[in-house]
Amino acid sequence: MPKILLVEDDINLRDVYFARLQAEGFDLSVASNGEEALAMAVKERPDLIILDVMMPRISGFDVLDILRTTPEIAHTKVIMMTALGSSEDRERGEKLGVDKYLVKSQVTLEDVVATINKVLQVPAKGSAEPVVGDDAKKTDEASDQSTPTANGPKG
Repeated sequence: MPKILLVEDDINLRDVYFARLQAEGFDLSVASNGEEALAMAVKERPDLIILDVMMPRISGFDVLDILRTTPEIAHTKVIMMTALGSSEDRERGEKLGVDKYLVKSQVTLEDVVATINKVLQVPAKGSAEPVVGDDAKKTDEASDQSTPTANGPKG
């Protein structure tokens, strides 16, 4: 399963999200502030960072800005989950390169899980749909066609 770094300074919210995401089978790490988040992101290279905005030491916006300018982690997927719901805050996150911006008061745990699965392109639990794209099918089809062997074509 994908590795997720959960960055949330509110211990109660962090515990709730951690329990639910762990139940979904994700490999989780947690950070309680922006400084910790940056250090862990570089060290652990998660597939996704769930990032609070209002945190001690370094804000989520600043964390995102630093992430996007750090080559080894610049392409890490980021979902911001915040209490800040203004269009200005959302636009700021989008300009900094957030993959998805969620307002905590407007989403349920199920919405969060669905968003994570969508951002990571993971099929919903219980779905038999593979995560493989069309390119893999083309590669498989191409390998099914007969190819000459080292001894040349049979004939």
